[in-house]
Amino acid sequence: MNKAVSLFSKIHIHPLLWVVVAVAILTAHFIELSLLLLIIFIHEMGHAAAASFFSWRIKKISLLPFGGVAEMDEHGNRSLYQETVVVSAGPIQHIWMAALAYGLFSMGVIPEYWYDRFTEFNLMVLLFNLLPVWPLDGGKLIFLLLSLRKAFPRAHVQTIFVSAAVLVLFAIAMLLIGPFTLNVMIIIAFLAFSLFYEWKQRRYVFIRFLMERYYGNQGEFRQLMPIEVTEEEEITTVLEHFQRGCKHRVIVKKKDGTEAALDENELLHAYFAEKNLQGKMGDLVYIY
Repeated sequence: MNKAVSLFSKIHIHPLLWVVVAVAILTAHFIELSLLLLIIFIHEMGHAAAASFFSWRIKKISLLPFGGVAEMDEHGNRSLYQETVVVSAGPIQHIWMAALAYGLFSMGVIPEYWYDRFTEFNLMVLLFNLLPVWPLDGGKLIFLLLSLRKAFPRAHVQTIFVSAAVLVLFAIAMLLIGPFTLNVMIIIAFLAFSLFYEWKQRRYVFIRFLMERYYGNQGEFRQLMPIEVTEEEEITTVLEHFQRGCKHRVIVKKKDGTEAALDENELLHAYFAEKNLQGKMGDLVYIY
């Protein structure tokens, strides 16, 4: 009960949404807008409820003029299983909403017109969110899929590239087959800005991932993955091999042919606590 109250207390309505509501009232589209906002709200609450179940830190649940977003204060160190559940919890809501709407329509509770509108909006929001474009759910699922085999920064950058390519194709498709409306233009512009911002912040996102790994929640590691390096490699370069869901044991090959093993926490300690930003792996080997 307390978690439910906490979730509702984090709901934030963007000021421009009230302008959209006013326009909808003036143009006699208030019920259509209400249906769309209800679907978006339930979708985002699905994400938030799953995140709350795993005790994630939820910043806020925002309803925007063109959608919604559940913002989490997590930085890639929760288990891939938890992240998959949280991301999937939004699209899953559309299944029971479709079943409920069909049941109410079958019983004659809602007329055919509003059932058709609800079904149309429900499917539209579901399919749009499954587009493999960051920060939509489809884009986040791509990031999780790439994270199974690739280091965090590489998976993150490749997600941005895939998202950009899909967004370009989506924009071309809307331009050719439509409808290329003002709303579609705003959504495409928003997604393009989000990708540009994510690209500009990619180094910061990676550092937050490392900080959370060192100072905060390390989540559940699905496997132990050794990283083999030479003593001439820089600490920052080795850190870029860190992968989500994996505990790393760093094997340093010395010039004399011998090897030394370091725990990943020793690298993180050298980087964050000792501020050894330009150091090489050989420095750590002969210290430890």
